Amino acid sequence: MKNTSAALTVSKAALILGGLSVVSRLAGIVRDRLLAHSFGASSTLDAYYAAFRLPDLIFQTMVLGALASAFIPVFVRLRQQDEVVAQRLGQTLLTGIGSGLTIMAALGVWLAPELVALYTPGFDAERMSLAVSLTRIMLVATVVFGISNVVSSVLQAQQRFVAFGLAPVVYNCGIIAGVYLLVPYLGTQGLAWGVVLGSLLHLVVQLPSAWRSGFRLRLCWKFGDPAVRQVARLMAPRTIGLAASQLNQLVTAGFVSHLTVGSLAAFTLATNLQSFPISVVGVSLAVAAFPIFSESLGNGSPDTFAVHFRSSMRRILFFVLPLAVLFLVLRAQIVRVVLGSGAFDWGDTIRTAQVLGFLALALVSDSLVPLVARAFYALQDTRTPVRVALISIAVNIAALLLFRSAGLAGVGIAYALSSLCNLCLLLVLLERRLPRLDAHEILLGLRPMLAASVLSGAAAYATLQLVAPLVDMRSFLGILLQGGAAGLVGVSCYLTLVLFWRVDEVAFVRSWLSSALRTSRRLMASP
Repeated sequence: MKNTSAALTVSKAALILGGLSVVSRLAGIVRDRLLAHSFGASSTLDAYYAAFRLPDLIFQTMVLGALASAFIPVFVRLRQQDEVVAQRLGQTLLTGIGSGLTIMAALGVWLAPELVALYTPGFDAERMSLAVSLTRIMLVATVVFGISNVVSSVLQAQQRFVAFGLAPVVYNCGIIAGVYLLVPYLGTQGLAWGVVLGSLLHLVVQLPSAWRSGFRLRLCWKFGDPAVRQVARLMAPRTIGLAASQLNQLVTAGFVSHLTVGSLAAFTLATNLQSFPISVVGVSLAVAAFPIFSESLGNGSPDTFAVHFRSSMRRILFFVLPLAVLFLVLRAQIVRVVLGSGAFDWGDTIRTAQVLGFLALALVSDSLVPLVARAFYALQDTRTPVRVALISIAVNIAALLLFRSAGLAGVGIAYALSSLCNLCLLLVLLERRLPRLDAHEILLGLRPMLAASVLSGAAAYATLQLVAPLVDMRSFLGILLQGGAAGLVGVSCYLTLVLFWRVDEVAFVRSWLSSALRTSRRLMASP
């Protein structure tokens, strides 16, 4: 009975996070379309996306992932014993991370010209100057994001997912407001100030829920506390891994900077499109399952953990396998419909779609890695994912060198190979740690999903060919109709096959939908 209750908790949490992630990603699509429409895959967007690299290096190394993976298991354990001690741990980390980020951001502002030049060696003087200017402004957002993500981790640990899920939505709204409201007055610097606005909204929207949970934004300097030292020990290897991952992205950016103008913008836009299903499905289920993983292993129940892990993994595969195939088949239609307007011309569409095709091959592995990595974090093992990440980074760099003659396509190939390597190694090592995972059961469920996905992709491709002569392929409406018809046929084919083959995850989807309907009715009935 307890296992069923926990499974329902994960399902409801994943439903909340998935729904809010859809809203966030839709806002992200509006953001990217607006940027593409206004600037195209141009030198301006190259500089804009390059400006994120240094703030992301500082933020993700010190905060994102490292904080949540180390903090949540310790916070959950402390909270079961003493609520006050747990909240004090959060306040101490808030103080340390806020102070550290402020110092790092100040150094980044000072050294921005030298640092930006290191990872964009192919930029000309104009793009370099703009990237430096935007970087300095975005570093302000890094400090705000650090504080906000401490609050996010507290909310995740207490399974308060609504405010946590809303935060990325309002962040994207801030960037959209920057394009609409700030760029006309501040020029291209308005893009960076939009990021700062988004980070402030990201924090503010979470504060009421944090306040209700008992968490207060207070300075606390108890860095000698045993719990703080434990979090620091767990964060250290993960921090190294994230730093290596960010350096890997800088190497990729440096490689792309030598290609034609607009290549970095095209690669980033393709990555953003690919991240939609990863965030909605993979990350949502991983985040929702993590507290349950931690509780199961903390209570000495590896069998319970194995049940939740297998079910979460199969649910992710149920959604992302067909999406990966459809992204591959419909890549040109997706790019043109989502981004193709204004300054974003057909040349930009072709370059972005080419990269998206290779990124689609990595969609499954990218969606599963967050879940598998959190299994290690629940074991309080942050070293193994780091070692595996370092190996996959080496694979990416080697592939970049091997396929450098392929240009932007070579970057996509390298990314897909490194992502697949990351997932395979993590799964092998996790099963060695926990033989009760029973990977055989996962593979049995994979076969009908994979067959249905391939057949749905074939049906979608056939529909593309049939519809093309019937519509004007030079117009937005024609491409929308062609892609929409093919996507509808592909999804219908997949659903028909999984229903016919009685795939277990169909029942899970039905429970999700019924839960969503009940929640909607309660909201509509409330005064």
